[in-house]
Amino acid sequence: MTKKMRNSTLLNSDHRFLPARMRRTVLDMAYSGSTVHIGCAFSIVEILTVLYRNHLRYPDNNPMADGRDYLVLSKGHGVMAQYACMHELGWLTDEQIKGYFEDGSDLKGLSDSRVPGLEVTSGSLGHGFSVGVGIALGLMSKKAEQKVFCLVGDGELNEGPIWEGALVAAHHKIDNLMMIVDKNGFQAMGPTDDVLALGDLASKLRSFGFETLEVDGHDEDELDSAIHRLWATGVGKPKALIATTVKGKGVPFMESDNSWHYTRLNSQTYADAIAALGAAA
Repeated sequence: MTKKMRNSTLLNSDHRFLPARMRRTVLDMAYSGSTVHIGCAFSIVEILTVLYRNHLRYPDNNPMADGRDYLVLSKGHGVMAQYACMHELGWLTDEQIKGYFEDGSDLKGLSDSRVPGLEVTSGSLGHGFSVGVGIALGLMSKKAEQKVFCLVGDGELNEGPIWEGALVAAHHKIDNLMMIVDKNGFQAMGPTDDVLALGDLASKLRSFGFETLEVDGHDEDELDSAIHRLWATGVGKPKALIATTVKGKGVPFMESDNSWHYTRLNSQTYADAIAALGAAA
């Protein structure tokens, strides 16, 4: 499929994916559901914005279309950001968003493959990427033109299945696969470098056979350009995009404050966070 043909089916209406409004949706969900994981959802908003706006292909806007590209959210605890995208696409209703985490709701605090648009059940960190490798290998074996994006957290890279999957991807030259690392520098129990240092992550991924680039994970133009560059190079190699992000990005009192991994909003912090997002939300 040519670039022109792919672009004809992309969802590229910029007004549907405004990061401030998507963060507002995350806040509304977290407040109404009295749930956690706000900071790790905020750090991936621009990544998801660029993917859904410019790269993921869903024929007829159908999240279950046979010819769709795949987005595997391996860091499943960031799912509120993906729900916000799905709401922008019309896959989730206002009522579903307002009823997040209520009794009987289909929308849970971790990615669940029973929800159309979520490709894996994840949250037990590490295995989502290996599932993504399997999907990509299956598509490649069928000579399908679909692509697989797998979003992982930097803390998640502590897990062995990530690196087993990376070895398989390189060995089989799975070049329809892109790992995107949300490198926000934190995991549940503290700074990633304190818990288990990753060292030079770009060099590490290159040593595993990945075509690798590093970007500012909140710069939409830089993200978009890097994704295009990775697909255009390294035939026969899996891809890796290391996106440096800020946990809690968008609300100053949440930024780089790891307590917001597990802190719930109250009426005051909810109002303060909405005000911090400004009129764009």
